[in-house]
Amino acid sequence: MGINKAKKLTTIGYKAAALLTGVTILLTGCGSFKGFAVSEVKTEDGDIETVSDDALISVGFSQLGSESTWRSANTESVKEALSTNDGFFLIFDNARQKQEKQFKAVRSFISQRVDYIVICPVIQEGWEMVLTEARDAGIPVILLDRSISVNDDTLYTTFVGEDMYAEGASAGKWLEEYLEDKGMDGKDINIVVLEGTSGSSAQVGRTRGFGAIAARHMNWNMLASANGEFTQAKGKETMERLLHEFDDIDVIVCQNDDMAFGALEALDEAGIKTGEKGDKILISFDGTKKALELVKEGVINVDVECNPNSGELLAQLINDLEAGKKVDKTNYMEEKVFTKENVDEYIDERNY
Repeated sequence: MGINKAKKLTTIGYKAAALLTGVTILLTGCGSFKGFAVSEVKTEDGDIETVSDDALISVGFSQLGSESTWRSANTESVKEALSTNDGFFLIFDNARQKQEKQFKAVRSFISQRVDYIVICPVIQEGWEMVLTEARDAGIPVILLDRSISVNDDTLYTTFVGEDMYAEGASAGKWLEEYLEDKGMDGKDINIVVLEGTSGSSAQVGRTRGFGAIAARHMNWNMLASANGEFTQAKGKETMERLLHEFDDIDVIVCQNDDMAFGALEALDEAGIKTGEKGDKILISFDGTKKALELVKEGVINVDVECNPNSGELLAQLINDLEAGKKVDKTNYMEEKVFTKENVDEYIDERNY
């Protein structure tokens, strides 16, 4: 029996019951509310089978928002992997970039006695109290995509997602090699960075990873780092401001594709070209299909992948925990670095 089988979801609210993708029937008894959910799911051979909620693994999922194409793909990956057909009962909440909303969602999941709580944290700090409440309730917490900063790492069971520090370092190493190949490794290089949500593990990790490589080069001048909030609109606004402040930018680092798209709008309006035919180097992160097409066109020089399709690995980890298996504390997704030389083979398979 898995670590949480003994307390399968037997008390659920109407809202949670309605989230079942199959047909759900709620039977209530006397006294305090007791629910028993029944759902129709397809078996592997296509037959319809009726299962009760106590046969499903209940998961409360707090997604930080829907600020980008990448985030939407990440959400869909989780929803597909944690479907009723695969043995899961998923309760989804969109925090809309507000940590307080995530706290509220976690407490709601605790009150519904879910088996697992999955969180994509908006920022790293501030999680001790609510995660202590989850631990006291005996509910394992899994971090997805973004990590947190806590003194006691037993507050969460495992992390599945991306190595943000490694992504930042990969971008720095690519720039290092590119400048050397172009005979520019001894030239002063002026760099601006459009950072994501301040305090998020993506912003912190990519900044530190790229900074570690930049620190090896005294001729890399970090002119400015400015918050672009991981959105296209803010990316454009921030790039416009940086262009007014600096007229000698050589490298633009955008910590996600949406900010890169916004930056390109601002650059285009200013008559400035990037990439192999431009006078500015553009580095981005995520690896969305639209961005990879711009890599192929030579507009974005390099795009460091941030793999959103973590749902399948998440489902595997939960099933392992249910089976009483020990799982690694950290589980990273496989990620690539895309340039014009290798991008062709990946564009068509992109689902986001």
